[in-house]
Amino acid sequence: MVKREAVLHLNTEDFIYPVARNVLVVKLRTAKDDMSDCRIIYFCRTKPDLKNDLELEKKYSDDLFDYYEGKIEFSKVARYQKYYFKLTDNGSKEEYYSATGFSREAPEDGYFEFLYANQGDVIDYPEWAKGIIYYQIFPERFANGDTSNDPPETMPWGTDPTRENYMGGDLKGVQDNIPYLKDLGIEVIYFNPIFEADFNHKYATTDYYKIDPIFGTNEDFGTLVKELHKAGIRVVLDGVFNHTGIHFKQFEDVIEKGSQSKYYDWFLPNKEKEISVTHKDYECVGAYKYMPKLNSSNPEVRAFILDVMDFWVREYGIDGWRLDVADEVDSAVWQAARTLLKEKYPQLILLGETWGYGGTLVSGKRLDSVMNYMFRDAARDYFGFEKITATEFDARINRMLALYKSETADVLYNPLDSHDTERFLFYCGGDVKRLKLAVAFQLLFKGSPAIYYGDEVGITGDNDPDCRKCMEWDKSRQNKELFDWYKVLIKLRKDHECIRKGSYKTINCSDEEDLLVFERSDDKERIRVIIRKGSSDKKVRVEGLEGAIDLISNEIVTTDPDGKTAINPCSVKVIKVKN
Repeated sequence: MVKREAVLHLNTEDFIYPVARNVLVVKLRTAKDDMSDCRIIYFCRTKPDLKNDLELEKKYSDDLFDYYEGKIEFSKVARYQKYYFKLTDNGSKEEYYSATGFSREAPEDGYFEFLYANQGDVIDYPEWAKGIIYYQIFPERFANGDTSNDPPETMPWGTDPTRENYMGGDLKGVQDNIPYLKDLGIEVIYFNPIFEADFNHKYATTDYYKIDPIFGTNEDFGTLVKELHKAGIRVVLDGVFNHTGIHFKQFEDVIEKGSQSKYYDWFLPNKEKEISVTHKDYECVGAYKYMPKLNSSNPEVRAFILDVMDFWVREYGIDGWRLDVADEVDSAVWQAARTLLKEKYPQLILLGETWGYGGTLVSGKRLDSVMNYMFRDAARDYFGFEKITATEFDARINRMLALYKSETADVLYNPLDSHDTERFLFYCGGDVKRLKLAVAFQLLFKGSPAIYYGDEVGITGDNDPDCRKCMEWDKSRQNKELFDWYKVLIKLRKDHECIRKGSYKTINCSDEEDLLVFERSDDKERIRVIIRKGSSDKKVRVEGLEGAIDLISNEIVTTDPDGKTAINPCSVKVIKVKN
């Protein structure tokens, strides 16, 4: 008997959407291990007797559900397609599922319907962004290349960080280290804010059109972008459009004039006069009085934000925006950005910050991608804190993938940590072996892996301010083994298209052996990744790898007489499987 309560499909873009005007992707959820066959029956509303059917593939499984998916291709534009599902459970019992519910016989009405695939409805992301490797730089702490722009009382490089002190990091420091970044193999830099602003983190913007003087000049930034592009590295800037700093001139005008200021409606004051710098007098980020919230529902504010975004693309050729606390900004801003900016710059990436599922940001033709903290949380809990099992980790990863469109998952920004979290090595209690396993999963997983500066050389630390330590440039203090590990995995990602853009599938998962096996594949290649996190000295054995090549060691996998391969604890194998 089909577990009806688990079955879900809606004729919304979460479940049916075009990837070309003549190609539709269809998704369906069922109870875990409940179905032997799932099919979609579809037909044009004008030709109800010409029914077609397509078997759906089980793409992902979590602890409760299976997620099926299929792709329907039409000779012309997809339009006026009515459809329902035929479900066969493991006992060979059949049921039909339509918009009105379940039936034992094929429905005669009450169908789901897809109406029309407009060009603007087609899911489309910049090709370069699929599976790209990000590197996040907190500018004040990466490298000091020009001491002449150091702020007063700059501390010696490597001093313990506080929330107030400065170390002198700047744009010239980044430019000087382009060879290092190129050697590591990263492909995009995401810069934390670099516009003129208060505080060392620069999230309290005072001038959106000017590089902060402690980092350099607009001309310096233009030179840096050109040099990075020359090295094959793209640039994504942090756009802080939810709030400003208190020294932003429009906010200063409100403080001075109250409701008589022409910028009064740019913000969200709680009083009309005698406005002071206090969270009681205006809305701000949390209760942080130094960051007043912009009224992003105001058309003038929306126009200002779009002008700033356009300015840095038009004048300096940046490749995208990471949008701070994007889910706190009026969604109309991102819809407008998507419409206006993406039409002018179709290769631009729009990436939003969110700390949970980012469906509201990437649906409705808003943003391309989000910072995928669902990924970080699962990796932290399994590899770092070790508070969930292999099967629990696998279920969370599969559920995350099922929630997003497959095409969106290709461009998700997948971090292990960031400027807002503890360093991942800190989560691991300083155990580099566990960090290496997490890095292997991150760099061999679907989507776009994001490296936070210094993780690759072993920097650790608690949350802010310790996660914002200076980059370690003394080679004697860098963890070379870890750096080389990143390089090996980055090279694998670049050398094998199926790792960068292919599908993801769990092959095996064992709590007893603390073992995770997954496969990345496309039409040309299959690569199987085996990660053993177990702490015991006992070797476990995996079947079906005889004669395959381990891409890390470049050796042919050896097997015992039973055709099984031994997997050591705390180890990774990346196997090129024979088709």
